Amino acid sequence: MSDKLIIFDTTLRDGEQSPGASMTRDEKLRIARQLERLKVDVIEAGFAASSPGDFDCVQAIANTIKDATICSLARANERDIERAAQALKGARRARIHTFIATSALHMEKKLRMTPEQVFEQARQSVRLARNVCPDVEFSPEDGYRSDFDFLCRVLEAVIDAGASTVNIPDTVGYAVPELYGNFIRALRERVPNADKAIWSVHCHNDLGMAVANSLAGVKIGGARQVECTINGLGERAGNCSLEEVVMAVRTRRDYFGLDVGVDATQIVPASRMVSLITGFVVQPNKAVVGANAFAHASGIHQDGVLKARDTYEIMRAEDVGWSANKIVLGKLSGRNAFKQRLQDLGIELGSETEVNSAFAAFKELADRKSDIFDEDILALCSDESVSAEKEQYGLVSLAQHSETGERPQAHVVFTIDGREYQGRADGNGPVDASLKAIETHVKSGAELLLYSVNAITSGSTESQGEVTVRLQHGGRVVNGVGADPDIVVASAKAYLSALNKLHSKAERVAAQG
Repeated sequence: MSDKLIIFDTTLRDGEQSPGASMTRDEKLRIARQLERLKVDVIEAGFAASSPGDFDCVQAIANTIKDATICSLARANERDIERAAQALKGARRARIHTFIATSALHMEKKLRMTPEQVFEQARQSVRLARNVCPDVEFSPEDGYRSDFDFLCRVLEAVIDAGASTVNIPDTVGYAVPELYGNFIRALRERVPNADKAIWSVHCHNDLGMAVANSLAGVKIGGARQVECTINGLGERAGNCSLEEVVMAVRTRRDYFGLDVGVDATQIVPASRMVSLITGFVVQPNKAVVGANAFAHASGIHQDGVLKARDTYEIMRAEDVGWSANKIVLGKLSGRNAFKQRLQDLGIELGSETEVNSAFAAFKELADRKSDIFDEDILALCSDESVSAEKEQYGLVSLAQHSETGERPQAHVVFTIDGREYQGRADGNGPVDASLKAIETHVKSGAELLLYSVNAITSGSTESQGEVTVRLQHGGRVVNGVGADPDIVVASAKAYLSALNKLHSKAERVAAQG
């Protein structure tokens, strides 16, 4: 077996299936470029057949990214496979990832197909994919809960048909490490042509064991590809966390005996970017990328680290991209310095107009905040107001008044399709009043599912506040993110950002796998 572990990132496909985590084409491209800097082996760019928007995203990423294999998901049917192949035409290295459910429960209740029908469709879909793409991956959805003998038949057939990677998903997060590892090993021992394909694991985190199960699949089962996402992003409780798998294999190379090609110093920048774009805040105690991952509060721990770092640290913070020197720019910084920092952070704005707009927003922020951190710049460039001319809704100004014993009031000036409107309202607090003032004209009818405030940087009352607003309307769930030193302004920005996403006509059809 190879001593290289393949890292298959599905942040842009399975990660995006988190309610409210859908991304725009430009946001997906930014994350894809960061994944390329991270040096992941495979980027699953999306599900090309699910919508015209997803097709465009896969196509754009395939035409842009050169150092990673670009993959599109496809159901086991001719139309999906053809759409995936079309979207991947411009890729230097392309992969079609086709799937069909193989558990008795899914076949009977969801597919309404017999096992023999599923068997034949799996084999035929891999043959179709292999005719249009040299690199084909097959996944038996809900594979871990499938009948073992039937699953072996399917896997043998798809490998014969040309699948170069077979992936065994724990689709509902039911597995436990020892059993899952032994399951993968038993499949590899039973399937006669197992040595003709790379074996992969794809685990969900419903019981909090996605990383442990994936690593068991590697160590016990002999899998050589792990499917994972940045920050463990994904539907329900999420997917296997890329940063945890990579650092576990690197830190415990004595146990795993495997190499990973990932540039670990790009892990934290990737984590920040995904968090800011999706609005899914990283919990402070999250392994590797959480704000407290390398913090030591205990006096005993602090003393030990000062004397010998490895007394309490098994990884170095700088190895995963944490930097002690985060202050980069201030109010006197010029346009060239700003552009260079954008480049260093992996932010590529599409036009000079967008750069100029972002720089103007930076100068305005620098007038209000003395030190500008990397997090501030990432938030600023994720702020949809930078490209407000493309959006239906945009914030012009906000004034609010509140005092003890009086009902807060807000006056918001905003644009709808370029035309300026003013809204006034009172509320239970200044944020409530501001959002109600916007709704006086918008009348969206959306339900507010989440309102969350997070400090972008720590240690100062000057820190920008990052607000996430999650709205639901007509079956769609979207996140809006806004950042500003004034929390009320950040809230209005986030609300308008979410309204813009609700207004977008781009379809989202959830994939399975």
